Amino acid sequence: MSTPTTPVLEVRDLRVSFPSESGRVRAVRGIEFALSPGETLAIVGESGSGKSVTATSILGLLPDGAEVNGSIKLAGRELLGLNDAQMSKIRGKDIGMVFQDPLSALTPVFSIGTQLIEALQIHQDLSKQAARARALELLDLVGIPDPQRRIDGFPHEFSGGMRQRAVIAMAIANDPKVIIADEPTTALDVTIQAQVLEVLKKAQEVTGAAILMITHDLGVVAGMADRVTVMYAGKPVESGTADEVFYQPHMPYTIGLLSAVPRLDDGGRKALTPVEGNPPSMVNLPKGCPFAARCPIAVDVCTTVEPPLAPVPGVPGLKSACHRAAEIGTGAVTRANMFPTPELPELAVQSDRATRTEVLRVDNLTKHFPLLKGQVFKRQVGTVRAVDGLTFDIREGETFALVGESGCGKTTTLLEILELPTKQVGSVTVLGKETKSLNGRSRREIRRDLQVVFQDPMASLDSRMPVGDVLAEPLKTHGWSKDRIQARIPELLSLVGLLPEHAERYPTEFSGGQRQRIGIARALALDPKLIVLDEPVSALDVSIQAGVINLLDELKAKLSLSYLFVAHDLSVIRHIADRVAVMYLGRIVELGSAEAVFDAPSHPYTQALLSAVPLPDPHKERERRRILLTGDLPSPADVPSGCRFRTRCPKFLGLSEGEAERCRTEDPASQVMSADHTAACHYAAALEVV
Repeated sequence: MSTPTTPVLEVRDLRVSFPSESGRVRAVRGIEFALSPGETLAIVGESGSGKSVTATSILGLLPDGAEVNGSIKLAGRELLGLNDAQMSKIRGKDIGMVFQDPLSALTPVFSIGTQLIEALQIHQDLSKQAARARALELLDLVGIPDPQRRIDGFPHEFSGGMRQRAVIAMAIANDPKVIIADEPTTALDVTIQAQVLEVLKKAQEVTGAAILMITHDLGVVAGMADRVTVMYAGKPVESGTADEVFYQPHMPYTIGLLSAVPRLDDGGRKALTPVEGNPPSMVNLPKGCPFAARCPIAVDVCTTVEPPLAPVPGVPGLKSACHRAAEIGTGAVTRANMFPTPELPELAVQSDRATRTEVLRVDNLTKHFPLLKGQVFKRQVGTVRAVDGLTFDIREGETFALVGESGCGKTTTLLEILELPTKQVGSVTVLGKETKSLNGRSRREIRRDLQVVFQDPMASLDSRMPVGDVLAEPLKTHGWSKDRIQARIPELLSLVGLLPEHAERYPTEFSGGQRQRIGIARALALDPKLIVLDEPVSALDVSIQAGVINLLDELKAKLSLSYLFVAHDLSVIRHIADRVAVMYLGRIVELGSAEAVFDAPSHPYTQALLSAVPLPDPHKERERRRILLTGDLPSPADVPSGCRFRTRCPKFLGLSEGEAERCRTEDPASQVMSADHTAACHYAAALEVV
């Protein structure tokens, strides 16, 4: 923790607005903070809250039409009003930047070393040899293996995690006073996220820089931040130390946000707590408190007067923007009853698995792609083993989750199942019918019972069609009459918590959560038995995400649905899944009931995945023992011999030579750990990591 010193960055009454067709967008409406050397301040908020605009304002990278007022001082020097040439001398030297997408932040036509050397030579008087030596030091510092070779590599030759390490190396190259990290781990897998956060902490220790972290992930905030500012509708609504904001919040929005976050340590399946409604338009803000329409304790004054950010009595250091802040935590206005957790519906899944109908069986499913070389005469030079012998089954009323890092084969598995293939190695059996034996008519009938919900609700809905037409499309395809379709559309909208009159609107008129509900309604149109859900909530803000997850649970209970659920967020999986399969390089390495896999993970990969998931609890996050994996997922075109996880396995490093040789040469078979729990590891053993 940092000690109070002279602030290195001071922001006072910052206000930013942009012109738009609808009117002036007031993106930031008055934020203030001071950041000391070595301190980490996290600005937290959902999409559109103004957090990224705040960071962009400090960097002087706003578009030409933006209007900026207030004060931004770096080490006492006013930044507002400086021209681009003056700001260019500050960016990269006094202020380092780590952006969300490292591939966009790096120039694809120059090597990593060239870009690092350029960043050093622009701001320091260094020869090319000295700059290259310093670049090698930096790459070594951020944990890039074999920097002597990798320094001449291009961005596309690096994995996502390695690219982000290179960006951090560039950010700290000139010993900046402040590092601005804008969603630095959002695009990364959880194991790589854990590595990158460690690198960021190390970079801060080496440079003594202050870090301004912009994020929506409260788990990351709990582990990184000294102080936290929560933003809503362009203004800070709560600020204080991490402990104060997480354990003693006095603003209903913060309380709702913390309640809505799915947690790994919550102990089993339970409903999540959504924050009803959507954030207001930044063009036509309502009078009074912008959160009033969603607030469970709003009173008359909340709709007429916007509350200022003011100190909370009894909690020194905490400031909240709420008229009733002093009442929260006392008497009837408790945090627990403000956002009550809904009851999870009774599920058929509580009965014995063996007695329920099998809706999907995948047996030894294999999907390899040829690796070709040559422009005119192509020849095969290798094989990409995307899916390499998958076996699992899903029963009626069950949610089966596939989890794993990017590149493990989850999406290929889904596509193989949805395609109902005829020539694949292995078999896919849907509702008792093996796909290889299906003719055209049978395949069409099966597709009625097998539907899909995609990750991006906007991309999966035709923006030129009213919602009613979007929902009618599958019904028309399967020969429904016009009258039946007209009757079905209001039913579908009601099922997913929307109004019948919404059928006349277009997808662009809905929020992200509402659009995903429309996607779910379309999947339900033909009364399917199995729905494939591909990252259905990863594009949604946490307060909206909770409502969609609860809706999926309600629909499953009401309609006896089964789900094949693919996600990278293990906290979401913990709340929705009945059974879980953990994938690594095209294989399932651990499989079982959600309780068994989460409470007693037995494969070293599962243990590392779970230990890398951040918890939105500062005390727990600081005390946890992390299992940090080294390196990245190997290429499926070059799968290691024996156990495919051994190149990253922490357990492998502690084995005797004889035991290690077994891992190098023998592919482990699945071992039975308990009644519904298997792990494919020679030395599988349960370990509590959450």
